[in-house]
Amino acid sequence: MRYTKNFYKKYEEQLLYLFFGALTTFLNIGVFALFVRYMDALAANVIAWIIAVLFAYVTNHIWVFRSKVKGTAGIGKEAAEFFLGRLATLGLEELMIWLGIDVFGFATIPVKIVTQIAVIVANYLISKLIVFRKK
Repeated sequence: MRYTKNFYKKYEEQLLYLFFGALTTFLNIGVFALFVRYMDALAANVIAWIIAVLFAYVTNHIWVFRSKVKGTAGIGKEAAEFFLGRLATLGLEELMIWLGIDVFGFATIPVKIVTQIAVIVANYLISKLIVFRKK
């Protein structure tokens, strides 16, 4: 039990990021799967992205990185950095989806799942090193 507690303390941020990242990923894939039935995969991905990024910002701000930023201006700046970082990884994701589905003809949902691995790693690095860095 003590080892578990020490392990959690040591890797708390990464474990919380994985937990909330998994929830965000499931939300993203679920919304994508719902909308891709009715529209192009790239458009469905953008809708899923918007919903997932809103959820991710709140969870990252409050629980993962425990941001100390206060006030409208501070939170606005932090949120803008977060969304711009996520916009960059949306570009990566859209490219991977286009290549996987439209160019190579792979199945939609497996391509979406594979893209999430690259996006999760890139998003963590952007959040840790830029958005929620300790000042």
